[in-house]
Amino acid sequence: MPALTSPPPAMHVMAGILVDPAGRVLLAQRLPGKHLAGLWEFPGGKLEGGETPLAALARELREELGIAVLHAEPLIRVPWRYDARELLLDAWRVVRWDGAPQSLEGQALLWRHPRRIDPRMLTPADGPILQALLLPAPPARIDPDLPV
Repeated sequence: MPALTSPPPAMHVMAGILVDPAGRVLLAQRLPGKHLAGLWEFPGGKLEGGETPLAALARELREELGIAVLHAEPLIRVPWRYDARELLLDAWRVVRWDGAPQSLEGQALLWRHPRRIDPRMLTPADGPILQALLLPAPPARIDPDLPV
């Protein structure tokens, strides 16, 4: 009887959704020679052993864009499968950072309002992130203990 092997665990990938004051988000184009080359994605990369998601996001955006994350919040987690490889795309909205994003790895960068992004230009796993960005913002929480 052949030995049963379990599939490798899903690769945990962080995605930073940088939102500028005009409401635009930053996209990065995948480099030639990489899987899905030429398509656009939200910048980020793999979570490494022992890292928290926020620490991995901050590291990846520092390495890729030269910025320091000051405030980020979870947006959506997208389980995805490319061929035989599973991944968990963990997207965080980044609304405050220090520095001007720049391409440190040679990738093209593009600022665009989410409503003006053609989903076909994105990697398939980034499509659900765009959909989440287009949802109405949740209402502000009202604290019943505060005077009106």
